[in-house]
Amino acid sequence: MKNNSSTKGQLLKKLRSQNATVSGETLSATLGISRVSVWKHIHKLQELGYQIMSTPTGYRLIDSPDIPFPWEFADHNFNILYYPELPSTMDTAKDLARKNCPDLTVVVAGRQTQGRGRLKRQWRSDDGGLYFTMVLRPDLPVLLSARVNFLASLTLARVLRELFQIDAAVKWPNDILVDGYKISGMLSELEAETDRILFINIGMGINVNNDPSVFEPGASSLKKIAGQEISRKRLLARFLAEFKPRLKKAKFENVISEWKKYTVTLNRQVKIVTHKEVSEGLAVDVEPDGALVLELANGSHKKIVYGDCFHQ
Repeated sequence: MKNNSSTKGQLLKKLRSQNATVSGETLSATLGISRVSVWKHIHKLQELGYQIMSTPTGYRLIDSPDIPFPWEFADHNFNILYYPELPSTMDTAKDLARKNCPDLTVVVAGRQTQGRGRLKRQWRSDDGGLYFTMVLRPDLPVLLSARVNFLASLTLARVLRELFQIDAAVKWPNDILVDGYKISGMLSELEAETDRILFINIGMGINVNNDPSVFEPGASSLKKIAGQEISRKRLLARFLAEFKPRLKKAKFENVISEWKKYTVTLNRQVKIVTHKEVSEGLAVDVEPDGALVLELANGSHKKIVYGDCFHQ
């Protein structure tokens, strides 16, 4: 029996390939299912927001919702799980990771009711944004695990530049800024045994078509910057397509050096806030393990592994 998600993906692919009505008989033969099954899939897609016109001679796709359903990524071979609403994609991903879900499982939510950022801060996750967590199992020493985070933020900055011709930059440790406004934040959680990574979960919240500035004056959205609605499906597909092959490269040797080319944190005064302390100084370098090096007022250097970074 065919997987329902796979069947929906193939059905939509066939409808999209034809700028005309496609008969139920043709769809039945192409998909290897009965015409009754074709009708059931069409009906379900219509319930989910797809505008599919039914006529005596067949079906025609008029429009599709901008929702990252798993079947929208059938050609990319990702294990994507979509939920209209979750408390937190991070919590769901952690449960799945502990149950040995496949590498690069992606948990996507239309909205989160308990989304969180670094230092347990609330992350508003209103309709229109893109919220997802990737379950990753990289072959990497625990001490170098932060490179995966840097790879994710670097990849997103590159994708935003390529897709929308905007000056996306990275702020240590992993925020994405455009013209000084925050577009995206990231959170990572790791579980390991001795020196073996069991999984790293990377959660990303991207302001796409939502308006975060109402609650966070220093934030903006891709829609506001680009001046038009942005396809979340296209953005997620492009990000994963760029991220997956780079994730498989051995040891991530060049990640930090590449990340430095996109950052706006180095060579400026910053304030770093952690659970324990506040540090201020000139950001002079990022080390191979991802730590930020500050030059303090007395000329000494201080290495900081984590924290919230504020540009001054």
